[in-house]
Amino acid sequence: MPSPWSGVYPAVTTQFNDDESLNLPATQNMLDNLINEGVHGIIVCGTVGENCSLSVTEKQQVLAAAKEVVNGRVPLISGAAETTTAFAVEFTRAAEATGVDGLMLLPGMVYRSTEREAIHHFQTVARNTGLPIMVYNNPVTYGVDLGLESMAVLADEANIVAIKESTTDTRRITELHNRFDDRFTVFTGVDDIALESLMLGATGWISGLTNVFPKESVAIYTLAQQGRYQEALEIWRWFLPLLRLDTIPTLVQCIKYAEQLAGRGSERTRAPRLALTSEEKAYVETVYGEAMHRRIDLNKFGL
Repeated sequence: MPSPWSGVYPAVTTQFNDDESLNLPATQNMLDNLINEGVHGIIVCGTVGENCSLSVTEKQQVLAAAKEVVNGRVPLISGAAETTTAFAVEFTRAAEATGVDGLMLLPGMVYRSTEREAIHHFQTVARNTGLPIMVYNNPVTYGVDLGLESMAVLADEANIVAIKESTTDTRRITELHNRFDDRFTVFTGVDDIALESLMLGATGWISGLTNVFPKESVAIYTLAQQGRYQEALEIWRWFLPLLRLDTIPTLVQCIKYAEQLAGRGSERTRAPRLALTSEEKAYVETVYGEAMHRRIDLNKFGL
């Protein structure tokens, strides 16, 4: 099963009302804007979408709302982050019934899996769905690294078609290519090394800050694909201070606050995530303000 995915896929936020209930119209409006501004795909219910703060029913509501507004314009992928393998299978079947185009599958949450256990988790889910699956490999956050030998085992699962590579080690991209050629589509999943990853052969970028600056994100990807690295570097150097916000523990709050500053969403998160402190907000405001002051006119690149 070849992967149909490439390009810039924002890991989108889930919008909430002031009472922390789902704000599905605001979520749909945000998705529509991103698609209209050129992103190549949408990922809902990821970390930035506060997956683990949503009930099973709420996740299904978010998927249904996303499916309605995306309406086939770009691929729609759902994060699958559950505490047990059985729950992941159950969620996957519900997501498939909703009509999503694929899954971004995480290891079991809370319990820190061994590599053997993580392989079993991914195999079991893959064998219980017809959906194409992207493996989310993030050892920094989840404590297990699906290395080359693990991916060799998972290569036997036809519907495991992609990997979100978030080890922070860009050498892994070359290692995956050398070992597997084009068996897996490789997405970079760490915002502040995205350009380097694209230059090394990653064919997709899953990004949090794309929620705030989608056109700049797409421009970087497009220029990199065209080999216009010097031009991509100009945008990249402008973007990097913002992209750093995606690499800290409060990344969800920072991204949502930046969305609010940009008039694209609300900063509201669900506990245990709390609103940023005044000092933290001031930092985001400074970085965002400097970016707006120095924002590059993308028309100069003829894209």
